Amino acid sequence: MNQSVSRRTVIATLGALGAGALWAQGVAPRPVTVRFGYQKSSTLTALLKAQGTLEKQLAPLNATLSWHEFTSGLPLLEALNLDNLDISADVADTVPVFAQAAGAELTFIAQEAPSPAAQAIVVREDSPLKTVADLKGKKIGFAKAAGAHYLLIAALEKAGLSFKDIEPAYLTPADGRAAFEKGAIDAWVVWDPFLAAAQRQSKVRILADGAGIASYQRYYLASTKFAKARPDVLRVIYAELEKTGKWVKQNPKEAAALLSPVWGLDVATIEQANSRRSYAVRPVVADGLTEQQRIADAFFGEKLLPKKLNALDVALFKPGA
Repeated sequence: MNQSVSRRTVIATLGALGAGALWAQGVAPRPVTVRFGYQKSSTLTALLKAQGTLEKQLAPLNATLSWHEFTSGLPLLEALNLDNLDISADVADTVPVFAQAAGAELTFIAQEAPSPAAQAIVVREDSPLKTVADLKGKKIGFAKAAGAHYLLIAALEKAGLSFKDIEPAYLTPADGRAAFEKGAIDAWVVWDPFLAAAQRQSKVRILADGAGIASYQRYYLASTKFAKARPDVLRVIYAELEKTGKWVKQNPKEAAALLSPVWGLDVATIEQANSRRSYAVRPVVADGLTEQQRIADAFFGEKLLPKKLNALDVALFKPGA
């Protein structure tokens, strides 16, 4: 193991004396209601919820589900930290950094491989803004702590600007789109499926996406208390996410058709959004968190985090343990 990795980084034997040991003794674990938080952009979770897949797989473990929808990732992880949730569906790579700074005891369950084109900085088609450098002095809308937030910081830095060179407007995706369409903001930074919807329903132009700037990996997390108590539940959830991710990429039209009534978007828009997401679910390993450190350093450098963080100082769930 890398010696620089904190002792909290890997939990190799989560719940060794928990549910697994009870099963080995032929005793069913105590019933549990798993409080599962998600966002509109939580594609794989939305599919599992729509199909009732997890409920069926978790029933033999005496586990039931309750679903809780959030408008963005930061309040979702805040709820996890406050013990109002047990599991979070995928959030952008930036969000755990803010949760970590707040002292949250969270365990990384899984990671979706990079999807850099699934978020972008957009302007109206007739906007005089042609490059990221043109954003100097402009009002830009985005969700605080979202992947879009880091994309903006990284894109500004590449263009020779800093976060202080723009006027930020912290907006949820719905509020961001309303402000963008009525001209209240000069540019909007957003992710799929909101990005695809704006492209297909409004006249927009992309100034920059995450290519070469921000890889945009999404993470699934659990409260560490729950991860230690019920690793059996986490293993089932991980396996179903991995399976569903492969299915979406192999069956794009069928996946879009299932998501259409759930998201209230047309099939073509969803197909476009899904084409830019990897949906490749994989375990989180310490070596895969290098960009997390760059994100943490970038937010600290802009005085958006209260302290400097070691992004490796997190607990990692091993699906095969």
